[in-house]
Amino acid sequence: MDENIYKTDNIKDNYDTMLLMLKGQISDEMNIIANLSNASAIVKAMTNDINWAGFYLAGDNELILGPFQGMPACNRIKIGKGVCGTAAATKKIMRIDNVHEFKGHIACDSASNSEIVLPIVIDEKLVGVLDIDSPTVARFGELEEEYFKKFVEILVQCDWKLI
Repeated sequence: MDENIYKTDNIKDNYDTMLLMLKGQISDEMNIIANLSNASAIVKAMTNDINWAGFYLAGDNELILGPFQGMPACNRIKIGKGVCGTAAATKKIMRIDNVHEFKGHIACDSASNSEIVLPIVIDEKLVGVLDIDSPTVARFGELEEEYFKKFVEILVQCDWKLI
């Protein structure tokens, strides 16, 4: 049973609320880890039919697991490998309807069937990715891409100096 008092039956309203919640959470907090932790919790709370939501942070030619909500995940992903690594290498949003058909997919959670990954870029430098997985094939559409892109645009306003 979903006991989230913020979520309604209207998906677009939920995504609008998700953006407002993120703005409120980061408005008076400077620590990026605290902000990313709450950001992943907000995505998980406000998005239907997902099993993982979190961040990988850019390191030396790899992505390193950051704050997330869901089952344990891969600690490190090479840039250019899997969906996350490809999004990081290209700095482009990856929306994959069926991850099992994606060449080189890295299966951190066997329950995941579709995925959306959004690169987080500040001043043309990759700082990380937002990764969201669903057990449903073709779960993510244009609406999710639009709203998660806005979500990332809000996050880049945070102080990323700790990374």
